[in-house]
Amino acid sequence: MMKPMTPTLTSNRRRSSRAFHKIRVQAQGRSQTGKKFREICETVVVNAHGGLLFIKNEVDDAEMLVLTNPETQEEQECRIVYLGELGDRGQRVGVEFLTPAPHFWGLELDGSPTATTSAIF
Repeated sequence: MMKPMTPTLTSNRRRSSRAFHKIRVQAQGRSQTGKKFREICETVVVNAHGGLLFIKNEVDDAEMLVLTNPETQEEQECRIVYLGELGDRGQRVGVEFLTPAPHFWGLELDGSPTATTSAIF
């Protein structure tokens, strides 16, 4: 006789909630060649601690960027923490703010930790 399958719970902890939000921001930094650049880029996912965006310039992991929200002119310093593949819209780049900024993206983002739990069968 077979035992019934029981779900295994896994937890995915994040420092703040994420939102799929498309917004144009200005990014300033240095490319892989060391040249300064400034470009308008677009976000994919954002949270109080950073976001995922497309950047046309080729950048290095751990490099510093300054993002500017054109609606508010607010600036945030951030560090590149993820480099995705290069595509038509640019390279997917994950950034982490040096200090949490839950209102930078123009959304009401929860800056408190969250935990999502899912069942795996």
